[in-house]
Amino acid sequence: MSGELAIDVKGMTKQFDGVIAVNAIDLQLRRGEICGFLGPNGSGKTTFIRMLCGLLRPDGGSGSCLGFDVIRESEAIRKEVGYMTQRFSFYEDLTIAENLDFVARMFSLPGRKAAVAESLEQLGLAGRRNQLAGELSGGWKQRLALAACMLHRPQLLLLDEPTAGVDPKARRDFWDRIHELAGAGITVLVSTHYMDEARRCHNLAYLSYGNLLVHGTPDEIAGDATLEEVFIRLTEASTDNYQP
Repeated sequence: MSGELAIDVKGMTKQFDGVIAVNAIDLQLRRGEICGFLGPNGSGKTTFIRMLCGLLRPDGGSGSCLGFDVIRESEAIRKEVGYMTQRFSFYEDLTIAENLDFVARMFSLPGRKAAVAESLEQLGLAGRRNQLAGELSGGWKQRLALAACMLHRPQLLLLDEPTAGVDPKARRDFWDRIHELAGAGITVLVSTHYMDEARRCHNLAYLSYGNLLVHGTPDEIAGDATLEEVFIRLTEASTDNYQP
């Protein structure tokens, strides 16, 4: 992994109707690093991810993402980021290839047909290119979503619970691919509830009620305990201290 920082933000804050969703979070990630974003539902993971990629404007904080200012250069950041949302967001009455071609048009990619063909091959989708997206299983939908994320060759992947509801083999295959991408220098921030996936990350960040409670490698965080035990204790402590 490179020593160069892909993400370097401080004090990132967001409120909705007076309720703090993300509370002054600092986060630094090196290029080629995989960071697992963990925490209970409603802890602020998705909000933080959306601020990083320019879909939400922070109420406070500063820093850079891929060398661009997170406040003033959000449009430039969006061009370099692949964002995979929790929900399958493709047209189910279009084929795999048609969906990818639509995404390529959205990015105004030069050599659009070649880019789609390359993406289909890389994710093992070429043999299913004419299958309707609505007919795909969870694992194949996941591959389509990742293929779409990679079409414009981003330097940062923001993956919001990408393996939820996917069978164990498809999850393992997905993570093998993520490590290949990280090995090529792509930075990955991925939210997950699965502890086996957390152990495959280079480091972890745990949020609860919008607060970053711990950030470090799996071994640094767990110590002599298991990750499950540590995260249960953190969640219980943050719940006891929570004041809405």
